[in-house]
Amino acid sequence: MRRLFPVIDETAARASGGSPGDDGSGAAEGGLVTGAPGGGAESTDPGASGGGPVGRVAGDGGPVQPGADLVDREWSLAELAVAYAYPRPAPGGGQPWLRANMVSTLDGAAQHDGRSQPISCAADMRIFGTLRALADVVIVGAETVRQEGYRPARARAEFAEARRAAGQEPAPAIAVVSASLDLDYTLPLFTSPAVPTLILTGAAAAPDRIAAAEKAGATQVVIAGDGVGVDPVRAVQALAELGHTRLLTEGGPRLLGQLVAAGVLDELCLTISPMLTAGDAQRIAGGPSVAVPKRFELASLMEEEGFLFGRYRRR
Repeated sequence: MRRLFPVIDETAARASGGSPGDDGSGAAEGGLVTGAPGGGAESTDPGASGGGPVGRVAGDGGPVQPGADLVDREWSLAELAVAYAYPRPAPGGGQPWLRANMVSTLDGAAQHDGRSQPISCAADMRIFGTLRALADVVIVGAETVRQEGYRPARARAEFAEARRAAGQEPAPAIAVVSASLDLDYTLPLFTSPAVPTLILTGAAAAPDRIAAAEKAGATQVVIAGDGVGVDPVRAVQALAELGHTRLLTEGGPRLLGQLVAAGVLDELCLTISPMLTAGDAQRIAGGPSVAVPKRFELASLMEEEGFLFGRYRRR
């Protein structure tokens, strides 16, 4: 994996061993810039690195070793944790930050045969695991739980100390968004999670379904809407009130579309898979279009074996 942001003409040449006029210092004309254009250093959670001190990398606004991140190599989990750290909480804390993690093919498919795994790769799964390890809670739609065979998030030894230092549970909770509460409560997600699974639903959901969910074992029902369904703004607020401010959603497309439309998404971590699938697979976000397209800005970009790993933030 190598970092490609900020993108310059000589990025590829540097990664393959340098270019004419480059003395290795990074100071050659047109050489690597060591900060994100137009921005300052990113504030990161010091307890989120999952390991020892890691140098800042190009695109984060801090000093780097010239060309260090243009080398194609496997990044450690600690380095990935720094690269994807949540913003440092503002004084007083309590302000939630919601990021999404999705994968898409070149022709816009978010799935193949109903699942995202066929269009993913090993590096994508390392980032997937790192993002989970940094989060307080993972928000996911009920249909995605059914299609992807969701299991509880597991506690990982590599991140144990960092999570303790950040005041987090050993693993993130899974929060399932469901209007119907038509869920299989015999699944491990509901019977044996490391931390209780949350179920987000509306106040008008069927009372017998709410009662069944509350009796399902290691679950907690959270009302996040006045109607049958979930209000995205209320959902984010309700999770923050439970102490979950580092939020991650993994979709599916319908849920992500609702979060986008409600204006509560702060960040999108998007893997572009170098595959073409054709067909009629869903995009990463579905539902009605927004009145005005939401503009995000590129925060970082990495590459491995043709896969691009972008991180975009609300402007």
